[in-house]
Amino acid sequence: MENAKIELLKTYLSLYINHTDVLADMDKEDSKYVVLDVRNAPAPVKGDQIKGAIAMPAKDLSARLSELDKSKTYVVYDWTAGTTLGKTALLILLSAGFEAYELASALEGWKGMNLPIEKL
Repeated sequence: MENAKIELLKTYLSLYINHTDVLADMDKEDSKYVVLDVRNAPAPVKGDQIKGAIAMPAKDLSARLSELDKSKTYVVYDWTAGTTLGKTALLILLSAGFEAYELASALEGWKGMNLPIEKL
């Protein structure tokens, strides 16, 4: 039973990427990561986003997959780590053959660590 728990946790954790990995690559001209803000809210409600993120609401993601580059790795985020939009977006991307992760800290954690954001 313990081995099954360990394997489940390994699988679960493999779906996430740490903010330090994203930050280290973020300012490179040829960054391998593309950060997607998948919150289903208009810009005035969001107020801000992770610096350089592309707004692509989870509700629209399936219809917009053709806009994405399969050679990139996508990092999706939602308001908090406990909400499901990031997981929904991750499922859509992985099912369509993209390399993708959910940001482990979500927007709430990113902002809590005073990492780069931009006003909308």
